[in-house]
Amino acid sequence: MGEEVDAQEFSRADRTRHREKVRRCLDVFARMLRDSRFDTDDPMTGLEVELNLVDELGDPALRNAQALEAIADPDFQTELGQFNIEINVPPAKLREGGLRTFEDELRRSLNDAEAKSSAVGAHLVMIGILPTLTPDHMSPDSLSPNPRYKLLSEQILDARGEDIAISIDGPERLVTTTDSIVPEAACTSTQLHVQTSPAQFASYWNASQAISAVQLAVGANSPYLLGKELWRETRIPLFEQATDTRSEELKAQGVRPRVWFGERWVTSVFDLFEENVRYFPALLPITDEEDPLAVLEGGGTPNLAELRLHNGTIYRWNRPVYDIAGGVPHLRVENRVLAAGPTVADTAANAAFYFGLVRHLAESERPLWSQMSFSAAEENFHVAAQQGIDAHVYWPGVGQVRATELVLRRLLPMARAGLDAWGVEAAESDRLLSIIEQRCLTGVNGAEWFARRMHDRAGEQRYDALRATLLEYRERMHSNEPVHTWD
Repeated sequence: MGEEVDAQEFSRADRTRHREKVRRCLDVFARMLRDSRFDTDDPMTGLEVELNLVDELGDPALRNAQALEAIADPDFQTELGQFNIEINVPPAKLREGGLRTFEDELRRSLNDAEAKSSAVGAHLVMIGILPTLTPDHMSPDSLSPNPRYKLLSEQILDARGEDIAISIDGPERLVTTTDSIVPEAACTSTQLHVQTSPAQFASYWNASQAISAVQLAVGANSPYLLGKELWRETRIPLFEQATDTRSEELKAQGVRPRVWFGERWVTSVFDLFEENVRYFPALLPITDEEDPLAVLEGGGTPNLAELRLHNGTIYRWNRPVYDIAGGVPHLRVENRVLAAGPTVADTAANAAFYFGLVRHLAESERPLWSQMSFSAAEENFHVAAQQGIDAHVYWPGVGQVRATELVLRRLLPMARAGLDAWGVEAAESDRLLSIIEQRCLTGVNGAEWFARRMHDRAGEQRYDALRATLLEYRERMHSNEPVHTWD
């Protein structure tokens, strides 16, 4: 949820009023999809990266307020945990050198931010889960001092009615409970945005869902949590559990979770917003005074604030976004699958792979999702999160195949074709996609490098080894040499 909200309590009347307003927004949105002009002429792409803060020893630095004050750049914003911040890179057009712009802007901004934040004892690290987090950090005291985070935590815990249980099995096993949503703050991601027309939205969303497993396999970067080696992309089960509003009884009844892969291919962006309203009660029933129908009939563009806020509290791995720029509405797919890091070069490569592959598949004559069950895509997603670069996934026409082999033989050529359709120069495509290729050939991504380094330190005390490995990671991160080249 990106909206600012005030600390407050909600009455039954607030919730009734909000439900009515959300449904009114949904009706107006349906009318807009039929009648309104959305911005589709020259699609933009976007990039956001969530970052962790550590001290000189590699331990979490709960100093995001001081770091943001030192950085003094509006592109950097607060995040859920005091050991997090986020950077929003300005949107760009791929045909105008957008990938290089993202890479250069992110590198420049991070270098500048690191120089300033280090002066207040906070160093930046791009990694999916900060491996030196301890159980002591998983308390409400670690939340950023912003009313929206405290309010969201209270509403999730109130809806659940009991503490949140975290249980993850991997090479080791983690079982713990928490009385806040701070574990969600442990999950730092790279978010890729692709703008699309209403007519093409379903194809881009379906394609994003279908390839999310492969993204995870080649980009996994979250192997440790609270001192345990778990999934190669532990963000996935952690985020699914840390924001779960369901009791065990509701899970048994089949009630849908708020962190959700989904359950079907869609035919319209409306399907996703309608599911939000039909399946999920509001966590933050805040209602403003705008009459969206009156605004629309008056020739304006309604904010649909309630619908957007509600959408922001349902954590799809590929989220639909309705937004307004220059008074004109537009739609985006927000791809939230990937962990942060390890380097800016790796991040740019992940972006190139996603943007190219999703365009090629979304605009193919025979849709991939017409050849593949949704349940197969979901199973692929969790297998890839668990096994990372060693994962085997299902792919139409191939069957079960090692993800790296699938990428090398089939998907990289598709991604190149998609980037060509975007207008990306061939040399730029080749440079970035070669990073993905080399990860597959060497079998090394961020998670694999970190886990192997930890295995080399098997005789050391666990948190000493985690700190030492994280400091090595941070040093190599600043070299900007892709992770597959790290020794």
